[in-house]
Amino acid sequence: MRGVLSPRVPDLDALQLLVTVAATGSVGAAARELSTSQQAASARLRRLEQLVGFPLLTRTPRGSRPTPEGSLLVEWAGHVLAAAEVLDSGISSLRGDRASHLRVAASLTVAEHLLPHWLAAFAAERPDTHLSLDAVNSEEVARRLLAGAADAGFVEGPRLPAGLAGRVVARDRLVLVVPPAHPWARRRRPVPARELAATRLVQREPLSGTRASLEEALSTAAPGTALAAPVLELSSTSAVRSAVLAGAGPAVLSDLAVAEELRAGRLAAVAVEGLDLRRDLRAVWRRGQRPAGPAADLLAIAARSR
Repeated sequence: MRGVLSPRVPDLDALQLLVTVAATGSVGAAARELSTSQQAASARLRRLEQLVGFPLLTRTPRGSRPTPEGSLLVEWAGHVLAAAEVLDSGISSLRGDRASHLRVAASLTVAEHLLPHWLAAFAAERPDTHLSLDAVNSEEVARRLLAGAADAGFVEGPRLPAGLAGRVVARDRLVLVVPPAHPWARRRRPVPARELAATRLVQREPLSGTRASLEEALSTAAPGTALAAPVLELSSTSAVRSAVLAGAGPAVLSDLAVAEELRAGRLAAVAVEGLDLRRDLRAVWRRGQRPAGPAADLLAIAARSR
């Protein structure tokens, strides 16, 4: 008969963090991978070291690597996490989740450009599961998850919405685009961040992840600069793209959304100076409720596609 587990046994989240640090080579990279702050990840690792009673990582300016004892724990943790996934799948199977309905809410960039491939793979793996998808803005994705109206979500904002946990499943980059006849298309120097902030753009609605990402990047690059009001405010990426093509003004959109127009020469990309427009796209779920059954399967497919 097996005894009661020692209080020195770490929880699964702590083990997953340690394994991710070992895989990525730094606490910061692991924190980004697991959609948490570096400060929170460092604090959790310190608690883990206090729990087990020995150092787990050697920290240097170039990153972090496991100590010899830490390497052993990483190896053992891998077995524990794999067993936890088997347990999770088994529970889902016993609950009858293999023939069920999965409700997905996704922000527009993810819904239009990434989810079609993920859903095709999901349908091949889970032909018995009925799936419904609502393409909405990132704020609405969060609202539906918190209200229990969606089982899985995908967002593109600069940070996790309150009350949700998440995992990075893809990355994209925002691009400033104009029609070929626009003066900026012939510009030799990049547009400074302050000039872009003062320019009236064709924009998504205020609650969209694309707009929030742009506004945060501009606030970081040009602090104190008032952002110009949009020349147009539209509720979908395709509407913004069409308005730019019609000459309504410049816009900043995901490179996924304008790749075809850029290749065909219907739009031109304009370089921006001093502005980091890279961003993470995340799968999200209610905090404290780890994805299970079909939701976990879809998340696994998305993670494999990175």
